[in-house]
Amino acid sequence: MAHISFQGERYSASPGESVLDCLLRHGIALSHSCKSGVCQSCIVRATSGEIPAKAQSGLRDTLRAQGYALACSFIPESDVEIALIDTELLRTRAQIVGIDPLNASVMQLRVRPEKPIEHRAGQYMNLVRDDGLVRSYSIASVPDEDEDLCFHVALVADGRMSGWIHSGVARGATIEILGPVGNCFYVPGASEQPLFLAGTGTGLAPLFGIVRDALRRGHTGTVHLFHGSIRPEGLYLMDELRALAIQFPNLRYYPCALQGEAEGVSIVPVDQLSLKTVPKLNGHKVYLCGHPDFVRMMQRKTFLAGASLADIYADAFLPSPS
Repeated sequence: MAHISFQGERYSASPGESVLDCLLRHGIALSHSCKSGVCQSCIVRATSGEIPAKAQSGLRDTLRAQGYALACSFIPESDVEIALIDTELLRTRAQIVGIDPLNASVMQLRVRPEKPIEHRAGQYMNLVRDDGLVRSYSIASVPDEDEDLCFHVALVADGRMSGWIHSGVARGATIEILGPVGNCFYVPGASEQPLFLAGTGTGLAPLFGIVRDALRRGHTGTVHLFHGSIRPEGLYLMDELRALAIQFPNLRYYPCALQGEAEGVSIVPVDQLSLKTVPKLNGHKVYLCGHPDFVRMMQRKTFLAGASLADIYADAFLPSPS
């Protein structure tokens, strides 16, 4: 049984129990949100003891070297000592400069950080409200092309952050940003490699950024982008993507929906349409974003279609607690 030393006290962790769950069980009010290693609001520092690799997944090299870890993913195998850190040092203040509807249920949130943040289109950032609420959103904007950071925010039933954004938070309001995080982005160096991108709902956000980033960097391989929704009205940025496909003939854009009817929209599940259109994925780089069930299914199907596991990049959109 491992023991966790924290603020002068020693606590016993149950087998397989994370540092976060152990401290919460003992009545310690440690900051946290998603409990899945995404939001990074439970970041702590291990001052002694071994840190499992999973507990540092997604952290920058400089943070890993200093012993920073995510308490929710930190399952100690031996005794450790944990210290709180000033997460303010990891955050950047930003101003909300735009809230624009993309369809009836998705808003584009544009924020302008008070200082530059090194990031890549397709990564995600954690937005921190003044009351401490944290939510993760993928970056739809492209560095050096878009002036502001852009996020696509779908209205979620009883969603505290999405409801706040959709209810008309004032332009000029401030928010804090923590990140960026994630490895789902375009990497130059193989400009002729075909790309296969598929997403549902606001899973389009990172894919929209990745596609524009790849084309801006001179990618010449064929780029297949599939976006799915339950109904056609759930799709968005169709005009922009069709115009982009005219500008760049190597981009092929396929909007689809499960039900309904709309000109230029295929009424077929996105997995069926994408793998019928591109049945063999040998040599392709694959990007998958959206609902966790969709991402898991597509990871399996694209692998069976010939994509290498090393070439499949995926971000599942995990639900946040109410």
